[in-house]
Amino acid sequence: MAVDLSIDAGAVAEELRQFISRRVKRAGAQGVVLGLSGGLDSSTAAFLAVEALGRERVWPFLLPYRTSSAPTIEDAELMAKELALDAQVIDVTRQIDAYFETIGERTPLRVGNKVARERMSILYDHAKAKGGVVLGSGNRTERLLGYTTLWGDMACDLAPLGGLFKTQARALARAIGVPDRIVRKTPTADLWPGQTDEGELGISYETADAVLHLLVDRHLGERQIVALGYHQSDVARVRRLLRSSAHKRRLPPAPPRPKGPA
Repeated sequence: MAVDLSIDAGAVAEELRQFISRRVKRAGAQGVVLGLSGGLDSSTAAFLAVEALGRERVWPFLLPYRTSSAPTIEDAELMAKELALDAQVIDVTRQIDAYFETIGERTPLRVGNKVARERMSILYDHAKAKGGVVLGSGNRTERLLGYTTLWGDMACDLAPLGGLFKTQARALARAIGVPDRIVRKTPTADLWPGQTDEGELGISYETADAVLHLLVDRHLGERQIVALGYHQSDVARVRRLLRSSAHKRRLPPAPPRPKGPA
């Protein structure tokens, strides 16, 4: 059974432009700071922000690490040029490598998480200096599957794509004019050579989005979804990721407020 996740891209784009404008105004901010990675999500967020605020109020940063691929950097530069934005480049290699040299141990996952958090630290520093807020680019699929770094790329002040599944974000990107080269590219966080989103997740975004919709929005059980034609292994994988990442979508737990004197 095919799940229909189609959207009215024109209406969604207008709604998100208004969302960005309204939230920035409510925060009393001068504009938005964002990391421009050259990927579909950050490119789409940048497009919407420029249309909502004007390019003079959108401040993009390119934050490469030494393992960042040349095509990724080129695509980020392409997006800045496409939107006539003056992007600032800050290479995070020195501080990341200095940290791991100090502790004397490293794994690709730890480096990837450290890079994501270092990038967000830089964005918040510049947002404070400019009187702006940090514009996130995460989508709903990433959040529900936990495919995001807590206090890294997940951290932001507003997330205009947070209600869209990945496939819906791609449809929106195509509709608003994000270059086809970026819309069609294989999704990757580019945190280490050869890394891809779907390779790590072990499932395609099209399947993950459909199963998430059936689990979360339609409240179907695993057996019901399998009966609709989805592989049991895919449904189980999505359900497991959804459950295991629940803590990322909640505020840190705290004990009850202490009782005061009667």
